Parts: sequence; structure tokens; C-alpha cells
Amino acid sequence: MTNHDEEPVVIRDRRRIDPETGEVRTPEGEAPPAVDSVNLAAAELAAQVAERTADLQRITAEYANYRRRVDRDREATLATARSQFIGELLTVLDDLDRADAHGDLTGPFKAVADKITSVVQKLGLESFGLVGEPFDPSVHEAVQHDPAGGPGPTVPVLAAVLRKGYRVADRTLRPAM
Repeated sequence: MTNHDEEPVVIRDRRRIDPETGEVRTPEGEAPPAVDSVNLAAAELAAQVAERTADLQRITAEYANYRRRVDRDREATLATARSQFIGELLTVLDDLDRADAHGDLTGPFKAVADKITSVVQKLGLESFGLVGEPFDPSVHEAVQHDPAGGPGPTVPVLAAVLRKGYRVADRTLRPAM
């Protein structure tokens, strides 16, 4: 066998980018891409990027709104639960106040009463309706009226408190009587 009978070796370089010049090659038999088609492809890509960016911004805003709504609902549920729990304890607090007024609140019973009072105060319970406080019909319940001592306009004040009023934050649990 001689070297002349063998078929000559042909090397075809099918790389899209010429390693020597760095330019894009066009395959044989094809025309180079037109500049308009390149601009059109770039415009399509830019439109897709803008669309995806707008979608991402919209989803991010929706998620932020969802988080705020969930946090607000969680706080409202917590405030409602606290108010209901404390509302159930108001009769116990009334009994403790009456026992203290009569001098029956002593010894270990006083220690328990102090602990109960501190727990409900930590939960945000505030009492109102002290003697001498100006009368406010939105938070006080009038059950008797004493006539004014002198002539002219007077400011109604609480002369006696039959039952304390309580509130948690901005919610009135019970008006003062």
C-alpha cells in the first residue's frame, strides 16, 4: 500500500468564532446575519428583561403587602385575645378591690392578689374612674347625681366610684360606674 492510494485528510474548522481574529464566522453557504435581525433580537431580549423585572417588582410588592397584612392581623388577634382574657378576670379584680377596701386582703391572700394584679398590668390593663376625675360619658356610667353647691356653670366630676373602669390599650373593657 502506498501513500498515494489513501484519501487525503481534510480538517474542517466549524467553530463559530475565529480564534485568530475573534470575529463571528458564518457557516459556508449561509449569508451573514443582517444588522436589523441582531437589533431585533436585542430589542426582544430587552423587552423580555423589562417584563420579567416588572413581574418581579409586582410580586415583591404583593409579598410586602401580604407580610404587613399578616403582621397587622396577628397584632389584632393578640389584642383581642388579651382583652377577652382580662375581661374574664374583671370580676376577680373587683372582688380583690372590695377585699382590700374592707381590710381582708392580708397574708398569702395579698401576695396572690398582688401577683394577679401585676400579671394583668403586664398585659396592658389600666384602671380609670377615680374620685375627682372629670366626668366623661364615653368612659363613665352615671348612676346618681349630686346638685352643684354654688351658682353658675359647673364641671361635672366623679363624687363616688362604685366600680372601677378598665381599658386595654385604646379599647375600653368596662366603663367606670
